[in-house]
Amino acid sequence: MSKKLLLKDAHIEGIRTYDVYRRQGGYEAVEKALKLTPDEITEEVKTSGLRGRGGAGFPTGLKWSFLAKPEGVPRYLVVNADESEPGTFKDRYLMEFIPHLLIEGMIISSFAMGANTSYIYIRGEYAWIPDILEQAIDEARAAGFLGKNILGTGYDLEIYVHRGAGAYICGEETALLESLEGKRGNPRLKPPFPAVKGLWACPTVVNNVETIAAVVPIINIGGAEYAKIGVGRSTGTKLISACGNINKPGVYEIDMTITVEEFIYSDEYCGGIPNGKRLKACIPGGSSVPIVPANLLLRTINGEPRYMNYESLADGGFATGTMMGSGGFIVLDEDQSVIKHTMSLAHFYAHESCGQCTPCREGTPWMFKILKKIESGMGTMEDIDLLWDVQRKIEGNTICPLGDAAAWPVASAIRHFRDEFEWYINNPAASSGTYGLGNYADPIPIAAKAEQ
Repeated sequence: MSKKLLLKDAHIEGIRTYDVYRRQGGYEAVEKALKLTPDEITEEVKTSGLRGRGGAGFPTGLKWSFLAKPEGVPRYLVVNADESEPGTFKDRYLMEFIPHLLIEGMIISSFAMGANTSYIYIRGEYAWIPDILEQAIDEARAAGFLGKNILGTGYDLEIYVHRGAGAYICGEETALLESLEGKRGNPRLKPPFPAVKGLWACPTVVNNVETIAAVVPIINIGGAEYAKIGVGRSTGTKLISACGNINKPGVYEIDMTITVEEFIYSDEYCGGIPNGKRLKACIPGGSSVPIVPANLLLRTINGEPRYMNYESLADGGFATGTMMGSGGFIVLDEDQSVIKHTMSLAHFYAHESCGQCTPCREGTPWMFKILKKIESGMGTMEDIDLLWDVQRKIEGNTICPLGDAAAWPVASAIRHFRDEFEWYINNPAASSGTYGLGNYADPIPIAAKAEQ
């Protein structure tokens, strides 16, 4: 059984309300944190090894330490709740069922940064969740944890919920800030970085929902104890949104010491693949990370098991590895078409590009058109090379990472599943079918063998 820090009370009836959350030890971390100095809190977060849970995995405490602190200038904490990555829904779970965990984490984090006003920027499609958050904020204020002179410490804080309009690009932190300021959500050129010149040109930290929620257990148990959970630089627990061809889709909290194989086949987590099907591939970190075939997903290039953590998933680089990303774990069984899934993702990124950068604006719809041509049985071998060339000219040539996010799934699909592309081209009459496992399936996984 993995250790639970964020979801340990998720099963308790009424945990969404202040009274029940408080009875379970809620806001004790705030009481503890307000007796520390802001620098001491930041050091605890540094000691914990907490990395950003939104996708980039940047050390959280280090990010906080970059925050400029000029005299007479306000500072802001902005929580990125614009969870729009296909396959990712862990933040929604936290906000919907344990909203006070996020509010508590924001109070502690805001105090550490010297921020007196903080924002939750939430995606427009989460239409019902802002009301839940607003209720939690009102309850926390009524209990004296928000507003003026919190717990008699002289510290003031207000939290506001801002609804986005449904643009994926606003998940990029500078586009989010532009939108929060009432402008079109176009990413900004960097530098300056938000820590120096962010919201309304003031020092700002933008962190993901799960990242801020994790600050609560760090303060409760201490950064050193938190760092003992996990392995290496992958400390603490991680929420995973699991979906696709699995028996038990949902949100799981792992400690990043389990193998990918255990996560897929264990009854504690995904419960295996329905109908005895074989594993074909997986997108382990949300739609923007490279897709990996089963033989590379369950084993590293050294033949060792691949673990559910930042380092192990990336082992071998994009040639054989992938990324933890946002933790959107999408499983594909032997009946799934990599071409169709890649085309669907390419369509998403073409639709969501803000159009500011030419490579992204022109390249993302071009990739979709080529994939659609191949999928519909009208492709040629030259289209594969053209597709590779287009994605290569998008990657690394845009202001924000959306271009990379669009290019990486296409690049990995060609790199690992080129024979499937060729099958679609050589069998146009059968293009509505699927290529099957091909030669990239893993031998029957250990967990599956044990069940036979």
